[in-house]
Amino acid sequence: MLELKTLPEGCKGRRQLNGCDTCGARAFSVCASIDEDNLARLDSLAEHLTLAAGEVLIREGDPANHVFNITGGSVRVYRLLADGRRQITGFLFAGDFLGLATGERYAFSAEAIEAGSACRFRKPDYRGLIMETPALEALLLDRAHHELAAAQAQMLLLGRKTAIERVSTFLRDLPNADPMRPPPTGRVHLPMTRAEMADYLGLTIETVSRVLTRLKTEGVIRLLSLTEVEIVRPARLEALAEGGA
Repeated sequence: MLELKTLPEGCKGRRQLNGCDTCGARAFSVCASIDEDNLARLDSLAEHLTLAAGEVLIREGDPANHVFNITGGSVRVYRLLADGRRQITGFLFAGDFLGLATGERYAFSAEAIEAGSACRFRKPDYRGLIMETPALEALLLDRAHHELAAAQAQMLLLGRKTAIERVSTFLRDLPNADPMRPPPTGRVHLPMTRAEMADYLGLTIETVSRVLTRLKTEGVIRLLSLTEVEIVRPARLEALAEGGA
């Protein structure tokens, strides 16, 4: 598996000169809460990374030395069971934060789904900045509350919803997950594969494909390509997501 790569020195220098002011993800990130002085300090602590599809940010079990702010592309977060099965616990996009709420070792793995970018911080440095920046601390606490709500929603998704309810919920909610690349109205961009969808929804690939075909046959969606879906009947999709079979 490929390792993380830093930007070439010339590019890295330009990023440091412009700092977070030129980052397209800033408006959607915790960085938006920081004043200019602390923003310059944050940028001085950051290692700017470019990611190719499949590159690793975090390996489960490794020492939890860093935290990450996703600034472009998409990332899958997952755990492996003893028998090799994979459970994807989330998909992250620009503005999402990763790795702060961990112990001494990472309890999950994280890999880039597609080409993207991230800022990496040494955890002690970042925690020091949090302690000195109340606005950043407050926003991270708010993010933690949202993550708890998302975890509870995922438990409901896996524990109680049927296959068609899971897929419908996924298609309904995904367009709001990537604020830096909002799709056209009525469209859903799927950077993940069908296998990754299945591993997130607790289904088989065959079941995901069968449900998508059913939604297409019933005129709820149109499959424009492997990565693009059009929602033709949003009210029906909403009803299916909420159990109105």
